[in-house]
Amino acid sequence: LNVYVAMCYYKLDYYDVSLEILAVYLQAHPDSAVAVNLKACNHFRLYNGKAAEAELKLLSDQGRALHTNHLIRHNRIVFANGEGALQVLPALSDFIPEARLNLVIYYLRNDAVQEAYELIKDLEPSTPQEYILKGVVNATVGQALGSRDHVKMAQQFFQLVGSSASECDTIPGRQCMASCFFLLKQFEDVNIYLNS
Repeated sequence: LNVYVAMCYYKLDYYDVSLEILAVYLQAHPDSAVAVNLKACNHFRLYNGKAAEAELKLLSDQGRALHTNHLIRHNRIVFANGEGALQVLPALSDFIPEARLNLVIYYLRNDAVQEAYELIKDLEPSTPQEYILKGVVNATVGQALGSRDHVKMAQQFFQLVGSSASECDTIPGRQCMASCFFLLKQFEDVNIYLNS
């Protein structure tokens, strides 16, 4: 139960609380791959990829084969800032939804805009992160190709997230509204959102 509660707090971006709950569970079950992986994810969000990888090293020090666990393989790519993404993420994309999204991010970071677009164009977004990523890809494609339709689609995705009740007062929500206004060339409004 502690791991599930810790996962809920992780999903709500309460990483410190998640770690506190995990600590209780890990005292009794220090070799739990799920709990150690979640602890590593919390450390990634709070600190960086090296701190996250150090947590996973505890499992390998116990003789656990990290390369056989698909979720851990995926997360290690994220912790390493995409290093090895093309070797691991495509095979995981069909059963770890985040693998597809992280592959899109990898392509964007490496200026492979068309590949990123092909991966995300048919995705029906259901989370703020998916809407934001789809917005970023469409804005990038729109600017690269001079396509007003893609820019308009990106603006709509950003506005949807930024004006939603659950996201309007969050940092990503404010950034989405700033991006929306930037694409509309309403720069005074961009500054208002970025300064708030």
